[in-house]
Order: sequence, then C-alpha cells, then structure tokens
Amino acid sequence: NKGNIVSDILVLAETENNHLHSTAGELIAAGRKLADELGNQVCAVITDDVDESSFKNLIHLGADKVYVISHAELSKGNIDAFVSYLEQICIQINPNVILTSRTYMGRNIGARIAYRLESGVAQDCIDVEIDKNSSRVIATRPVYGGNAVARFTFNQDDPQVIILRVKSFDSNEIDTTRNGSIEKLNISIDNDAIKLKLIETVKEESEGIRLEDAPVIVAGGRGLGGPEPFKQLEELANIFDGAVGASRAVCDAGWMDHAFQIGLTGKQVAPDVYITVGISGASQHMAGCLGSRNIIAINNDADANIFKDASYGVVGDWEKVLPSFTEAVRDLLKS
Repeated sequence: NKGNIVSDILVLAETENNHLHSTAGELIAAGRKLADELGNQVCAVITDDVDESSFKNLIHLGADKVYVISHAELSKGNIDAFVSYLEQICIQINPNVILTSRTYMGRNIGARIAYRLESGVAQDCIDVEIDKNSSRVIATRPVYGGNAVARFTFNQDDPQVIILRVKSFDSNEIDTTRNGSIEKLNISIDNDAIKLKLIETVKEESEGIRLEDAPVIVAGGRGLGGPEPFKQLEELANIFDGAVGASRAVCDAGWMDHAFQIGLTGKQVAPDVYITVGISGASQHMAGCLGSRNIIAINNDADANIFKDASYGVVGDWEKVLPSFTEAVRDLLKS
C-alpha cells in the first residue's frame, strides 16, 4: 500500500541545537535541481524539535512540501528511530529519490534505509543530474582516493538513495514568496524496532567556528616540522574569522587532534578559500578538500602535488613566506 500521498524527491532535513542544520538547504538545492529537470516536487522530512519558522524556511529554500515527524527518540538523534520512521514515510510517500547528507547521521540513515527498501545507494556524491534517456539520477563521486571522478546511475526500481558530500551544493536564496504545504505525519512504529538506546551525551567544548562551516581554512602539514608553527596558522585563520585544519600525518604525529584532520579518512570541507602550508597534496588529503572554491598553496617543493590543484601557489620556505603573507592579508583587510 503506497498510500495517498504522492511525492518525488525526498530530502532528510537534519536539525542541530533546535535549528535547521546547514545541510538542509544544500539538499533542497540538489533536490530542486533534480525536480526541475523531472517536473517533480521536493519534499522535506524534519523532526518537530525546531520552531515552526524552520518549517517555513524549508519552503522558502525551495521545498514544495514539508512533513513533520515527532518522537522522543528522534530529538535525541537516535538513528534506529530515524530509519524506522523514514521507512514508514517512504511506504506512504513512495519517493523516487531520497537525498541525505554525508554527516554522521545522514550517511548512516541513507545506507540503512537503502537496505530496508532493497535499493541501491550512491555514497559521497558531489553532484547529481538526470539522465535524459532513462530519467534516472546520474551521481558524480570521487573514486580511487580522489584521484578520479566517476559518474554512476541506478538500474533498479525506485527509490534511488543518494548521500551527498557536505557543501557540494550552495543553498538557494531565501524566497519568502514561495508557498508550500506543511503537514504533520502521524506514524506509529514498533518501539521494539528501536534497539539503540542513548545512555549519555558528552559534548566537547570548542572555541571558534567549526571546521566544516569555516569560509576560510588554513591547513598545515608535516612540512611545518612540529606543533609550534600551528600558532602562526591560527593567527592567519583568525584574521579571516576562519579555522585551522591539518593533514593526517600531523594528527598521527600528535601535533593536532584528529578532530582537525582533513582528508579521505578525516573531514570533508569546502571553504571559499583553502590555504595549505607544508602540505604535499597527497590524493587522500585532496579528497577531503575537493570542493574548495580556491586553494592557495605554500610549499618549498615546486613539484609537490598540491600545485596541480591550487589556484595560487608560492614555492618557498614557509617560515619566510607565511609571516609576509599574514601581514599582507592583515593590511588588505584593514584597507
């Protein structure tokens, strides 16, 4: 029984601290791209642990319908509960595409809902489009540690589940003239299906902007020689109101915590400006910053791989280049 509700592109809109997560707008933008090509609608699913203005914001960002779900475990971020609810929603809504973000929650929910619905899943995608011949989604994703980019499509029945890399899409501008429907779905699930129990939440105190949200990131590599130079990177990052990142080699050496690691096995970031100092540009690292708008590299090796992807590069000793670069940036931003 597919129910009476008909929708096409289903987006999982995450929340954080009782507000819309930044990825909600990104997913709606991706969904809007697909829906406009297919002549379909974008529907967003969101929990009720946010105020009603957030529901309207989803409409203003490009959604046509918003479905609100409610359960105590959902507000705790219980993935078992989300998967159970989303499965029931899909039975009612019968979407042909499901979009989640490659956040901790999104990548877990996306893979598990695909299994529940006996569907395929395209992981870590950076773009989506419609195949004109089959009307199915073509998903683009990095492969071989970021050394190549491949395009995949689906060959099974709907839904097509796609997990998008964070910041692969820019959110649409808020359009307060857009209209859409907001509906609270009454769904009952078997509580025995929720096997995951939250025992305790421990929040790590952090200062400054989150690495994933920073418009400018200054990242350091093994070429810095030790942990002390990262204070200079932090000085430069602070001028931009940005954040400091690091390569895996730095984190493995204990110079920086692994929370700052950028790369295939670390965080994926897509800032407006990504400044690297002493990073060679191994494919595993570049896989984590593939979506950066501009990459600026400082390295004393003219043959370093980082210069292949950099918009601007400086070949030289970072100890001489970085202080001058920092002062030049400070003077330019003052003027």
